[in-house]
Amino acid sequence: MSPIVKWSAFVAMAGFLFGFDTAVISGADKPIQELWGLSDLQHGLFIMSMALWGTVLGAIFGNWPTDRLGRRATLFIIGVLYFVSAVGSALATDPFWFSFFRLIGGFGVGMSSVAAPAYISEIAPAERRGNLVALYQFNVVFGIFMAYVSNAILGSLLGDDAWRWMVGVEAIPALVYTLALLKVPESPRWLILNKGDTRTAADVLNQIDPQRDTQAQIEEIQAADREDNKVHSRFFSRRYRLPIVLAFLIAFFNQFTGINFVLYYAPRILEAAQLGDNAALLSTAGIGLIMVIFTMIGMALIDRFGRRTLMYIGSVGYIVSLSIISHAFFTDNLGGALIPLQLCLFVAAHGISQGTVIWVFISEIFPNRERARGQSLGSFTHWFFAAVITLVTPWVLGIFNGGPVFAFFAFMMVLQIVFVAFLMPETKGISLEKLQQKLSPKGESGH
Repeated sequence: MSPIVKWSAFVAMAGFLFGFDTAVISGADKPIQELWGLSDLQHGLFIMSMALWGTVLGAIFGNWPTDRLGRRATLFIIGVLYFVSAVGSALATDPFWFSFFRLIGGFGVGMSSVAAPAYISEIAPAERRGNLVALYQFNVVFGIFMAYVSNAILGSLLGDDAWRWMVGVEAIPALVYTLALLKVPESPRWLILNKGDTRTAADVLNQIDPQRDTQAQIEEIQAADREDNKVHSRFFSRRYRLPIVLAFLIAFFNQFTGINFVLYYAPRILEAAQLGDNAALLSTAGIGLIMVIFTMIGMALIDRFGRRTLMYIGSVGYIVSLSIISHAFFTDNLGGALIPLQLCLFVAAHGISQGTVIWVFISEIFPNRERARGQSLGSFTHWFFAAVITLVTPWVLGIFNGGPVFAFFAFMMVLQIVFVAFLMPETKGISLEKLQQKLSPKGESGH
């Protein structure tokens, strides 16, 4: 295994912990509420949503350690946070301590969605960057799938305290990930721009690709940085307007596919569809497996077909599946396997497009010195709208049936096609420095 693949795989394990941490709570949901006698409001606030708010905070503040301490040091801190969260949650004696440790885990999730894609994009060759950064998203969905499998196994083997093992078992991959990072070097771009350490950076670049002219690469990185520094601009300035808008919109549309609406509330949707035994066709593990398979397909295609092509393919899949589901609700034609099959198509469309593209694209479009802040903006946008949709879904389902809800998400995917057609640039195979010149030209320096 080449060094670049090995390092990317180790760092992408942060995504596995992200997915595992996000999904594992599903197995502890009802046992914890019964154990501590929590009301629905208390349960939602202290148990189910606390990690999500930690994720929002981690996304907002994750750029600071990523820039100041370095990509590698931040990734190491994330591993420690996951480990402490898993052990603390498993041993918690009351809902307040449980929510505190879940908050810590959520903070790790938010930070990982900033630091991990930024690191991999900075060490990856332009022609392989999409595939390698997408390893992170693959690990996210694989972590979700393994959390469901782990919960099912532990739930069947253990008794009343199974939930403690469910949330605690995450400590094992967290420890493996943290130790694996000892074999990972710092990002050469961060070393050059933040430490002026061209010697160590040259060694890393030479390990990545011994055939390339290392000195020429370093000079290209330094030249792009000098051009960037000639016109000093704040992050929220006219100069970075395009990458900021692109990061916001791709993260916005990621959530307005309806993906979290479907993943978090699939049982309610299926119950509303009066599917009975057919609900087994769309078990949570089944959703996770479909997402894993189609994310792998997206990884295989992203550097061959490009980011825009995958977004077009996914948008069509979203529109078809969401429209058919919406029509079924409007016409009260809810029997049989139609809705489970369309929800499978929907999840497949997400895995091959937005699921694969989002973290790759955001990690590519910002200049080297602004990458962590740009990643933080995109991550915060993603998690903020995830939180909002999660919070309002029960209220929305209490007022509307699935018809107008799925029609709304289908309409949002029509708007996504407009975004891809008229605003989203193709970033496939272009070096980060050339993308910097294209998307953040020095002539636009206004504040």
